[in-house]
Amino acid sequence: MTRVFSGMKPTGDATLGSYLGALRHWVDDQGPEALYCVVDLHALTVPQDPVQLRAETLGLATTFLAVGIDPNVSIVFVQSHVHEHSELAWLMECTASIGELRRMTQFKDKSEKAEEGGGGFVSGGLLTYPALMAADILLYDTDEVPVGDDQRQHVELTRDLAIRFNSRYGDTFVVPKATVRPAGARVMDLQDPTRKMSKSEDSPAGTILLLEEPGAIAKKIKRAVTDTEADVRYDPSTKPGVSNLLSILAASTGRTPEAAAEGYTQYGPLKNDTADAVVELLAPIRARHTELAADPAEVHRILDAGAERARKTAATTLARARAAVGLLAPR
Repeated sequence: MTRVFSGMKPTGDATLGSYLGALRHWVDDQGPEALYCVVDLHALTVPQDPVQLRAETLGLATTFLAVGIDPNVSIVFVQSHVHEHSELAWLMECTASIGELRRMTQFKDKSEKAEEGGGGFVSGGLLTYPALMAADILLYDTDEVPVGDDQRQHVELTRDLAIRFNSRYGDTFVVPKATVRPAGARVMDLQDPTRKMSKSEDSPAGTILLLEEPGAIAKKIKRAVTDTEADVRYDPSTKPGVSNLLSILAASTGRTPEAAAEGYTQYGPLKNDTADAVVELLAPIRARHTELAADPAEVHRILDAGAERARKTAATTLARARAAVGLLAPR
């Protein structure tokens, strides 16, 4: 059976883009060989408020459950609860080259942004976190890593590190592959449809949060940027705003964007129908999240059980890697 690993960082609330592009597919792919992880250690590449980080970690784990991931089927856990992630990350740092880490697109983008708006502080973790990401994946003998296009480079680095490690020390790691879903993989910002909808606070009017109130969702969609031409057609290159709405409507109703465009001659009805479809799609998730959030002790219990299940595989893989590099085993 194919083993799948996916992770999400607990920084900000999950968005409609997170759900349509990732979380919904995680539900479809779940099974006993699927691991879904809140990657809280990755959040530390930039300074965090400790209270907020703990709250957002628990909140994101609750969201995993609310969207339909079943902890009795798949493994749901928090990254820092399995210490093997950190230890294997060091082995991966020692396997990667400085040049490889510096070439990572996200390091270039985020370090430049940090220097511009963060007082010039760039964490060393921002450079090395792809090694931690590689450890996340390799710890579980992962076959496939579902990612967006922006994360494909990290999986390619993971593959390179696994191959290099295996070449140096013998067959130790499964070499994973990235799987990118073409449909619904990118939901764009409602106010700037040339960029991906994200959890960033830079564009609150362009981002729909997964747990947002229905009225706020409808207002944002009805104020979404469209295009100067009045016709409704799916054409991302020349009509990005309308095409984004069609993509959202299509993903929310199980159609293609081209099929979703049929019958519309004005933007107003398209926006109204898109808002209604999104509100209907997210309503049961909001209700389930409210129910789960009322019993945080149960969510903690689920995460503890998930970490215990994850650690069984992680400990075996780490022991194999430690032995391969020549570390003396404890007695």
